[in-house]
Amino acid sequence: MFQNKITDVFFDLDHTLWDFDKNSELAFDKIFRSQHPQINTPEFIAVYSPINHACWKLYQVDQLTHEELRYKRLRDSFDVLNYSISDEEINQMAIDYITYLPENNQLFEGAIEILNYLSNKYKLHIITNGFSEVQYKKINNSGLSGFFSTVTNSEMAGVKKPHPVIYEFALTTANVPKENAIMIGDCIEADIKGALNFGIEAIFFNPEKKEVPLGVPTISKLIELKSLL
Repeated sequence: MFQNKITDVFFDLDHTLWDFDKNSELAFDKIFRSQHPQINTPEFIAVYSPINHACWKLYQVDQLTHEELRYKRLRDSFDVLNYSISDEEINQMAIDYITYLPENNQLFEGAIEILNYLSNKYKLHIITNGFSEVQYKKINNSGLSGFFSTVTNSEMAGVKKPHPVIYEFALTTANVPKENAIMIGDCIEADIKGALNFGIEAIFFNPEKKEVPLGVPTISKLIELKSLL
């Protein structure tokens, strides 16, 4: 579908290649088993996941700082669970979580297979809003580092997706014109609309098969990229 003009493929990392939800649960489970054994990890995750998602939306539009995000998503979750925990404990948990999170390396099904396939045809890159200190550890620990020519994070660019400047920064770093680039990601606002508004093509990774009003190519499994690229 895009083969004739695309030379460079840009991926989001979390929730697209790197299975954030699985790895996050493993990190919290390690913390709770050693520090708060009375907490049931799946029950916590059920509360935490939507709160974390809402906090990230605020962070993407600069309504929360890096530090506020790390604190608020935990404090709000424990408040909903009516679990008594001090701010000092929360701040330490936030540090431990960021330490443990990239130790896990669960990827989405087909991630390595599709990267092997695409790397023979295109230059591959990453654009991520995740914190730089963590993202490089995730990439290295999960065996992804050898596939990507460049990795752009929001701290390098000074803005977050969907801001056009992060896309401009990534394409400049990769030395590729926008008409030869395509973005693949799981977030409609940050990855898909952000890319399209900047003027590059996009493919929506939609493993949960949500209803999407956009007329963009959509895949539910990474391996389906073979039919598009």
